[in-house]
Amino acid sequence: MNYETVVGLEVHVELSTKSKIFCGCTTEFGGEPNTHVCPVCTGMPGSLPVMNKGVVEFAIRAGLALNCEITRYNKFDRKNYFYPDLPKAYQVSQLYLPICQNGKVEIEVDGVKKYIGIHEIHMEEDAGKLIHDPWDDCTLVDYNRCGVPLLEIVSEADFRSADEVIAYLTKLRDIMMYLGVSDCKMQEGSMRADVNVSVRPVGQKEFGTRSEMKNMNSFKAIYRAINFESKRQIEILEDGGKVVQETRRWDENKDASFAMRSKENAQDYRYFPEPDLLPIEISDSWIEDVKSNLPELPEAKRARYISEFGLSEYDAGVITSAKQLAYLFEDTTAICGKPKEVCNLVMGELMRLLSETSTLPEDINVEPKKVADLINLISDGKINRNVGKEVFEEIFRNDVEPVKYVEEKGLLMLNDDSLVSDTIDKVIADNPKSIEDFKGGKEKAFGFLVGQTMKALKGKANPKSVNEILKEKLSKL
Repeated sequence: MNYETVVGLEVHVELSTKSKIFCGCTTEFGGEPNTHVCPVCTGMPGSLPVMNKGVVEFAIRAGLALNCEITRYNKFDRKNYFYPDLPKAYQVSQLYLPICQNGKVEIEVDGVKKYIGIHEIHMEEDAGKLIHDPWDDCTLVDYNRCGVPLLEIVSEADFRSADEVIAYLTKLRDIMMYLGVSDCKMQEGSMRADVNVSVRPVGQKEFGTRSEMKNMNSFKAIYRAINFESKRQIEILEDGGKVVQETRRWDENKDASFAMRSKENAQDYRYFPEPDLLPIEISDSWIEDVKSNLPELPEAKRARYISEFGLSEYDAGVITSAKQLAYLFEDTTAICGKPKEVCNLVMGELMRLLSETSTLPEDINVEPKKVADLINLISDGKINRNVGKEVFEEIFRNDVEPVKYVEEKGLLMLNDDSLVSDTIDKVIADNPKSIEDFKGGKEKAFGFLVGQTMKALKGKANPKSVNEILKEKLSKL
């Protein structure tokens, strides 16, 4: 029997507000354990929450970008459960009237486009973090994360492969980062997903029994977990067994999932309206104000770069894959007016340095003005491209001023043809074997001679002049 995989996602996105959802504590990542806390976020008796308006605005912003309907009248509910990282023994969330509903996101996999439905987006508070100490054989709890605002983005069960899931998560992450509502640093838990997986015979309308893997924070792990879980469930059904609804833990080291507990239903959490918070009423004018201030999103920016700057679809896709890359490209182009040269620098040297230094795009600290000055130095023939690469690396690593650096290091390009000619004569005299190879039709020999000439001139010669003069001299041999 042929089976198809069905996946639904609940994506948790930590918001980039400066303070928590119901108190004034900082949301900054890190800090000594239990120092970013107060009576409100630790649930002390008598403390009362106050709604952070910025959280509501971020939620509206995300809902509009994901084509959702904004719920004009929405409220909070208590989700009751006991766990050591939840000091109040309940979580303030939204069950009955979430702030956003009925959205959709278009994805593309292998040239095929489809829409993924967004069932709802609701606001809620985050829990703390448990830290398991293997040395002392104990578990510690850090409440710094308690009360950090979250958006939970709940998809419909519209995914049919792990590839579709990754395409969706990538697009969702890009949109959230462009909106400025979250930094989406998965390694810090700013974006994580609960993955619901089931299988069913092809053609069957009813969903199969699902399992859930919670708090997954890497695309690689999510991709592998979906494929493993799908295969596991198919094997159970093929052997005549029955899939059990449960929460499972993904073990990255063992490349397998393991049962944790039976899956709870909504009634197990004993939801009831949050008594300490008033309902939220969102006016049409507020929504229109948020809509008018939405930034250009990746898809629109990508199309504009192709039409306005003549970038290829691939280059535009890479540059818009991170907000900081796009802003660096756009701001630099605005200064120097040379989009193709800026694109080549970003796609080449910048991507290489990001990889070599394990730097994330969001941590780029390069001034567009300095990059524009460097590109102008190359375009004006004051330095060659090899020197340009050296200077860009110094800008990236040490934040140097390119014009000043080139002058101090004596890197300005030599335009003395007589010096170039004399140097080539010496290179020809010193490399008779390469001359014979060139005469024998070996093109690599020409490149070697160019390299030796550039080396002798300390990389400061004009490569065009070197090539022309060398060709002329070799033709006369």
